[in-house]
Amino acid sequence: MVKNSFISIILQEQEENKENSGSVEFQVVSFTNKIRRLTSHLELHKKDYLSQRGLRKILGKRQRLLAYLSKKNRARYKELIGQLNIRERKTR
Repeated sequence: MVKNSFISIILQEQEENKENSGSVEFQVVSFTNKIRRLTSHLELHKKDYLSQRGLRKILGKRQRLLAYLSKKNRARYKELIGQLNIRERKTR
């Protein structure tokens, strides 16, 4: 899958900078990786409700991190959204 290989490249770049492992971008990338793994798991196991709950929690964490990044640095937010191929959050 193209998306997973691209994420692994981003993760390798982030792992080279160990001091940045707490950065918002690194956390969003790792959450995105977990989300994609859980999504593929749930396609096989439709009634795994605990995994569904975990997925919703991770989605909420990623959403909050993206909202924070959007407020602090719009350019970095746009770049990250483009790299990860995820939709921009809805604004009210």
